[in-house]
Amino acid sequence: MSELINNRQEQLKAIIKEIHKGMPLDEAKALFKKHFESVTTEEITSMEQSLIEEGMPLEEVQSLCDVHAAVFDGSISDIHTTKDQTQIEGHPAKVFIDENSKIMELIEKEINPYLNKLDKSSHLMIRIGVERLLEIDKHYKRKENLFFPGLEKRGITSIPKVMWGVDDEIRKMLKGVKANLDSIDNDLESAHRVLDQALTKVIDMITKENNILIPMLLDKLSLYDWILADEGSDEVGYFLDAPKASWTTKENHKEEKQDEIINGEIPFDAGTLTNIEVNAILNTVPVDMTFVDKDGNVKYFTQGKERIFDRPHTVLGRHVNMCHPPQSVHIVEEIVESFKSGEKEHEDFWIQMGPMFVHIRYYAVRDKEGSFLGTLEVSQNIKPIRDLEGEKRLLAK
Repeated sequence: MSELINNRQEQLKAIIKEIHKGMPLDEAKALFKKHFESVTTEEITSMEQSLIEEGMPLEEVQSLCDVHAAVFDGSISDIHTTKDQTQIEGHPAKVFIDENSKIMELIEKEINPYLNKLDKSSHLMIRIGVERLLEIDKHYKRKENLFFPGLEKRGITSIPKVMWGVDDEIRKMLKGVKANLDSIDNDLESAHRVLDQALTKVIDMITKENNILIPMLLDKLSLYDWILADEGSDEVGYFLDAPKASWTTKENHKEEKQDEIINGEIPFDAGTLTNIEVNAILNTVPVDMTFVDKDGNVKYFTQGKERIFDRPHTVLGRHVNMCHPPQSVHIVEEIVESFKSGEKEHEDFWIQMGPMFVHIRYYAVRDKEGSFLGTLEVSQNIKPIRDLEGEKRLLAK
């Protein structure tokens, strides 16, 4: 049986390699139909992953991924068996597919009727349509940051890499079109030509998302993966409009999340860490932090390399009023009282200390219900930040 499976994959790879050598799409489709009645999403994934592992450049796979999708279109056998969750209102998979329908509708109704028309009214409509289409960035970000991690945990990396690369190409093209259209010296013919190319890529990506990615996600992702995707969706955002219905599974399966917590690690709102990792992280950030509990006692301070104020261990457990000169105690008390009453959430000071320009901010620390837990003092020498000019986008040599 394994020999048959391997032979199928080799045949698939052979067809794709011929496409990369220049075989016309119609010939590739005919060759595919000659050897296969159907193909599974897992076979497609394994085939692309194997091509990359054999040395085919990621960029080359990426550049022809839409051609791959066109060859397999309508022949993916396991699509119908994995679509149940796409019928659940508010489920991330259904939201994603519904967004693809909205993207197609926008292209067909708001852009295509005006494409390649260079009059003023058409120019305006194209600009509005492109600006709305740029919201596709949120659609892609949810895919890249909420869906792909679940696949990568299971060793599926080729399709995420290839898709992400094409997503970035689409973003760049659409932003370029928008900049061209907004320019006083715009080149409408060039803008429409690039937009036409970008729309082709968008539509091809919709085909691959609906026919390959979503079935694969439904097959591979656990309930917990979908809960995480659902919880992160509001923060990333949606294409044009948020879904009207909510998927309530996450409320009913909080215990599912507990199964993912690693024994011996401290659970946080996002992830778990060992106490050694927490201590190292807090000592790595280039700020001094001191925490005073709700009763006014110093409970913790960082021990980073870039110290601004001395904090001997003898201050631990000491009341904060005893850590300041008598003439400034009233200021400390006022700050803490304003935090306890809810009047303020932070208070800022900045002072010149020799060559350093120090920013000091006091934060009210509260639990999820809003109850006051204490005060966090954060101090940082911001002179190097104030001195920054221009931009840095590349690594220094």
